[in-house]
Amino acid sequence: MGAQSLAVAWGALALCLAFTRAANPGFVVRITQAGLDYAHQHGITVLEKELAQLKLPDISGDFRVWHVGKVQYEISRLSLRSFHLPYSRISLVPGVGLQVSISHAFAELDGNWRVKLRDHGSFDLRVESIYIKIQLGLGSDALGKPTIDTSSCSTRISSIRVHFSGKFGYVTALWECGCRAPVPGLGYWNTSLWFTVTAKIDAMAGIDYSLVAPPAATAQSLDVDLKGEFFSLAHRSAIPFPPLALALPPDHDRMVYFGASSYFFNTASVAYHAAGALVLDITNSMIPKDVEFHLNTSTFSAFVPQLEELYPHMEMKVRLSAPSAPFLTIRPDGLSLRPVVDIQTYAILPNSTLAPLFLLSLVSCNVSAVIDVKSGHIVGSLKVGRYGGEQPGGLVGSRGRGEVGRSQNGDLVWRGWVGAGGSRFHVQPMGG
Repeated sequence: MGAQSLAVAWGALALCLAFTRAANPGFVVRITQAGLDYAHQHGITVLEKELAQLKLPDISGDFRVWHVGKVQYEISRLSLRSFHLPYSRISLVPGVGLQVSISHAFAELDGNWRVKLRDHGSFDLRVESIYIKIQLGLGSDALGKPTIDTSSCSTRISSIRVHFSGKFGYVTALWECGCRAPVPGLGYWNTSLWFTVTAKIDAMAGIDYSLVAPPAATAQSLDVDLKGEFFSLAHRSAIPFPPLALALPPDHDRMVYFGASSYFFNTASVAYHAAGALVLDITNSMIPKDVEFHLNTSTFSAFVPQLEELYPHMEMKVRLSAPSAPFLTIRPDGLSLRPVVDIQTYAILPNSTLAPLFLLSLVSCNVSAVIDVKSGHIVGSLKVGRYGGEQPGGLVGSRGRGEVGRSQNGDLVWRGWVGAGGSRFHVQPMGG
């Protein structure tokens, strides 16, 4: 019993930790009433254009007529001539979600009809003064997919007018009516059938934007907390660090607000590092021709004279790589990044093979940035601090000092330090 109780306790603790970690989003979105009005304005314009090009399917079936029996009918060549929404609005409902209101809407539809009683003709349908009010309760399911529940719905149609051509034209008067019909509720909309919470960014990484909590509606805005986690497409593994708390300031003057925590950026760093994307190769052909610097052993012989002796007049290749995923820290006073960068150099031999020269490791580089918004523009400043090598040591000088030679097994070896100003690089021997 003791072992079982301990297992249950550990399981409960793990479950609590999982829920605690999932409570913090990596990315948040806030849309205010002004943002809803803007999106609604452009959405109505797009909707009316799409409805003007809508192709309606034909309708066929049968019905029973007293003393006649079953009558088959067919309605074809349906065309939506016009559809207008003079007034409609999407508004916020605190604690619920959204409310969609439509009034004074009307639509005109025409088409052809045919019945088995050897009669046919055309018809015109006009629906006037349509009133609709729907409250949409917004939530999320266990998978983080959004859910929509119609907490209330009411509709009213003031007038429906239908005109038939043909022998049954007298039916027109029967279709002129006004009606008020409250809808008891359209129920729960299961978005899991069509809504996905992951997307492919490129060939290497994807992003998980599932909800970590139901959308929160207030009188001023709708806040949506998203997971905001990048992952490798080749192999998705658990993120070894939890998301930190993230909340937007109490501001509602703009239409839309976005917020991203360090979790959002650092999961992208982990994903792309796992995919091998944080590697950059630089060759002499990539350097602009109007630049006097050339990536070859003749240029680098100013630092290491032995290079010109061992590999005379050969182009070089520099590979920048990150041995570990760089991590970004977000603070109130700005951003801070401490990447570890390996700079590996090669000599390109006449047969196009690469001869390793030396490896420089930058292990204490600190890059900080301050970002602000002024006059509608994003501005900022970047500061690169001191950076140094893997091991402590004295500063040799701006030109560097070292010795290059062959080891007992024929490998090229450079022992020493290369520095400039406040920088220090530890040089590791590479095999030749």
